[in-house]
Amino acid sequence: MSALLAVEGLTKSFGGIRALDGCGFEIPEGSVSALIGPNGSGKTTAFNVITGYQRADAGQVTFCGRAVRRPDPCGLHRLGLVRTFQHARVFAGLSVLENVVLGRNQSWHSLLRSRVSSRDRLRAEALLDEFGLAGYAAVPAGQLSYGQRKLLEFATVLMAEPALVLLDEPTAGVNPVMVEAMEGHIRRRNADGVTFLVVEHEMRFVMRLCDPVLVLERGRTIACADPRTVQNDPRVLDAYLGD
Repeated sequence: MSALLAVEGLTKSFGGIRALDGCGFEIPEGSVSALIGPNGSGKTTAFNVITGYQRADAGQVTFCGRAVRRPDPCGLHRLGLVRTFQHARVFAGLSVLENVVLGRNQSWHSLLRSRVSSRDRLRAEALLDEFGLAGYAAVPAGQLSYGQRKLLEFATVLMAEPALVLLDEPTAGVNPVMVEAMEGHIRRRNADGVTFLVVEHEMRFVMRLCDPVLVLERGRTIACADPRTVQNDPRVLDAYLGD
């Protein structure tokens, strides 16, 4: 598989702390890849730099074979790269349906339109049905449970018909039933051609779903392999268990 996303030499410091230190990896097109590592290894910073929420001090991001000179969330969204957050970001005062509609691939001026096209409504309703949220379409998103808000955020990013979805801890804080549902949605969308990069602490989830598995430690990539190989890599064991 060719690389849909490639990062090379990413460096990011916060004061005297170097969160990313020449980080580099590739995400194969069509894969469900994982980005794991101990706390403070740089996973969230990598996500933030790749998606333009923070500026890298050095390094390069390439998406769909094109160098992204100055990544910004809106521009990448239009190119087909979207993300979720560890704590789901939804518009609490808008309805569940309106949240999903806002995820569509659109220009800024189109956000000023008050009307929702029939095409957008039908697509949003289909996504809500797929994610088990159809019965909440008219409910303010702030009234959803934590797990439902995670599902809503996932459905919303899919509204843009992305090529690559970055999921930041999709199972954090949700019950086992919701974990199973999240895994099913990822598998089905991947079968339809969507590529995923997942940051996740739940290793059983990662090991049964993701391949390849990339491991960060102190801002550097120390391993990239299939789950079984990563589980037995001495460098990975040392990163998690060492002092």
